[in-house]
Amino acid sequence: MLSEYDMIQEAAEFLRSRWNEHPEIGIVLGTGLGNLIHKIEIDQTIPYGEIPHFAVSTVESHAGKLILGRLEGKSVVAMQGRFHSYEGYSAKEIVFPIRVMRELGAETLIVSNACGGLNPQFKQGDILLIEDHINLLGINPLIGPNDNRLGPRYPDMIEPYSRELLQKARAAALRLGIATQQGVYAAVPGPNLETRAEYRYLRTIGADVVGMSTVPEVIAAVHAGMKTLGFSIITDMGLADALRPVNINEILATAEKAEPKMNAIICELLREGI
Repeated sequence: MLSEYDMIQEAAEFLRSRWNEHPEIGIVLGTGLGNLIHKIEIDQTIPYGEIPHFAVSTVESHAGKLILGRLEGKSVVAMQGRFHSYEGYSAKEIVFPIRVMRELGAETLIVSNACGGLNPQFKQGDILLIEDHINLLGINPLIGPNDNRLGPRYPDMIEPYSRELLQKARAAALRLGIATQQGVYAAVPGPNLETRAEYRYLRTIGADVVGMSTVPEVIAAVHAGMKTLGFSIITDMGLADALRPVNINEILATAEKAEPKMNAIICELLREGI
């Protein structure tokens, strides 16, 4: 049976056989947030199912393709769609692409997601820069024997989201005249949305937004020594005393409307050299 390290090597070698670049930046595009790929000078588009040991996204709004190319002069590898625990995937399966990105040479990870807003000062359609997270998924990709070739046994999570990149993202948004929020992202298993009591609880423990992804990937990136920058688009509001029904079509429509602003910030960051 192959070790996780060996599987990473096989996947990386497969990708090197299709693309001879060394990516500087890895990008994970979340629910309804795949349009950044249209700004990438694409060398290769590879369905996840063709890559050794990759899982296959089962979420309708996730294309399930790995994009290899250049964005604003930077060599990038981008996931058009991610994996979630509610699809039945393990934490190690969810973060496998991140570890492959790192093996290929990526030193920075940019993650994005659609989320629910908990902070009453936020509104639907806002772009949030993630400054910290709370892991309520009940899973962690580092559980089990540690392979020191992938990272240390006890990675420090004092700064899971790079403060340097946060400052640069805020400055880029300011130059572009784009308003952003900043706050704490709580990750829950899903796929159902939260109850009123759960929204109250999440706000009480310090969360500003809530979603169903991102945290495993960030943990793996920190473990691997990567700098990470996280974006959330607030697609609905989870204010316990003012709840109304939401649906996936509304979430996707809100993400589509706000996404160009997020993409503009990312492109500005890359132009300035993150």
